[in-house]
Amino acid sequence: MEIFCYLGVEMKNYYKINEIAQLYGISTDSLRYYERLGILHPRRDTNGYRLYDLKDMYKLTVIRDLRQLDFPMAKIKDYLEAQCVDHTLSMLQQEQQLLEEKICEIRRRQKLLAERIGSLETTRRAVPGEIKFETLPSRKCVRLNQYITRDEEMDFVIKKLQRAHEDQIKELGNQSIGAFFSMEHIRKGIANVYHSVFIVLEAGSENWDFELPAGTYASCFYQGSYKQNAVQVNRMMEKLAQKGIRSSQEPFELYEIDNRDTVKEEEFMTEIQVLIY
Repeated sequence: MEIFCYLGVEMKNYYKINEIAQLYGISTDSLRYYERLGILHPRRDTNGYRLYDLKDMYKLTVIRDLRQLDFPMAKIKDYLEAQCVDHTLSMLQQEQQLLEEKICEIRRRQKLLAERIGSLETTRRAVPGEIKFETLPSRKCVRLNQYITRDEEMDFVIKKLQRAHEDQIKELGNQSIGAFFSMEHIRKGIANVYHSVFIVLEAGSENWDFELPAGTYASCFYQGSYKQNAVQVNRMMEKLAQKGIRSSQEPFELYEIDNRDTVKEEEFMTEIQVLIY
């Protein structure tokens, strides 16, 4: 086997498949896959072992870099087979566009994370049972009308709603999720019964089917199990009535801290809101 020396280190012209796999941190199956696609053309030694030369190593570097940018293998193959300055410029421009898109996505996620952190920190400072009043803008939502009587059903319906709108709700971790009570049951003191679930969309979303209107809302938090929500809703509405405040609107609850954030039920923080004017 031919070798040459560089700074006192022997450099081989050919490397076996295990050496290449270890050097590039990829599996031997991937190397064989690239060979089946016709991208790599290793030679064979007298024992039938694949031998990769320095040109193959260059191709692997290109493949690795472009795969990290989610370029499909077919496009990578075309590029390597017709490599020229024009083709390289085109690929670099595509790479630049992909990077810009990734940067925009990272910035979007940073914004969502900052909002979620701020929301959690604010919620933890809330005083359960204290009624506050807040003027809120309209909130565009998607909603699923379904009768729910158990926590397990709630989780299923929320996931079902998210799947129906996954083009604009990629993950539930940062979404504001809520549900409308069955007031017939709430007035009877029966907790945890709902007639619909909704997810508040990001500002600027265009495809929505329901809106929480702008206006002044009465708000009250309760901590812990959802089994207490009938008591909490009735107590809140009674306190509002004592202040001379009555609303024809249905109250709803928002899950500010729930099983997305903690497995400890005693840490759950749920906000009841009702539009008063």
